[in-house]
Amino acid sequence: MILLMWVNSCIEAINQKVEKPTNCPRPHGWRLTQNRRSFTVPSNIHCTCSGPAFINHSQITPENATVGHTGALSLMDLEPAYKMESIRAVQDIQHEFWPLDEIDPENAKFPCCLVWTPLPVVSWLAPFIGHVGICTEDGSAVAFSGSNFINVDDFVLGSVAKYLQLDRKQCCFLRNLAGHTCKHGYKHSEFGSATTWDDAIQSSVRHFEHKSYNLFTCNSYSFLANCLNRLCFGGSMDWNMINVGVLLLFKGHWVDNISILRSFSPFILVVCFGIFMVGWPFLVALLSFSLLLLAWFVFGTYCLKNLFDS
Repeated sequence: MILLMWVNSCIEAINQKVEKPTNCPRPHGWRLTQNRRSFTVPSNIHCTCSGPAFINHSQITPENATVGHTGALSLMDLEPAYKMESIRAVQDIQHEFWPLDEIDPENAKFPCCLVWTPLPVVSWLAPFIGHVGICTEDGSAVAFSGSNFINVDDFVLGSVAKYLQLDRKQCCFLRNLAGHTCKHGYKHSEFGSATTWDDAIQSSVRHFEHKSYNLFTCNSYSFLANCLNRLCFGGSMDWNMINVGVLLLFKGHWVDNISILRSFSPFILVVCFGIFMVGWPFLVALLSFSLLLLAWFVFGTYCLKNLFDS
């Protein structure tokens, strides 16, 4: 009897030593692991009890479920972070471009550039009009030069006089249906998007290779506008003959001084000869011709969109 009382007192003493403190937030019945994913005790939950770790999962919030006693991230927290980093890595890869070669006018290489050269006869009377093209990533010029004729790596109407290199980062290159970086998602896909710079040029070539060339409605500026719309350059799909011409006129760079002389000397000679032969009325007539030509392009571009191809 005495031995039995002694055993009971020992058991009660042991139970008192391992009793969980009343302020412990880890009630028994909640295991530390669930679905084979490790949960860690939040750093702002203080526990003084010993023994197996238990936790009430209702106390875990996004604010306190990040770091445990060991300062380590749980697997549940690591997975979303890993997915976000993977998405960012893929986006970085998608927007990385191969480095371009240097612009080399001597070999007629202008990577990712818009190029311009004077147009015979027309540029003699209106020097702001010329023949334009777009260059591939390796610098080869591509231009719509005549009916059913797209010339590649040969600016058939003369060497490049003015160029403007464009930043490929300002283009929208589509990787998938949800991969638009521009605001014209559906419109861009319907018009014809591109995955690379050269892909946009090839699509425009296929679009224009069976078209008839017309100086007043479908010309090299139309081809260039079509390419820029496929690239959605600058986040815009409203490129046309007018804003393409203005872009090259005011932002283009002359290749050299010889190019400037070659572009304007015929016009100056025509003006001088006309004034000498006819007088000042020739200058008025020439100015009127230039204004009428400009008015036609503006009117046709913005009022007769179905007639002008771009």
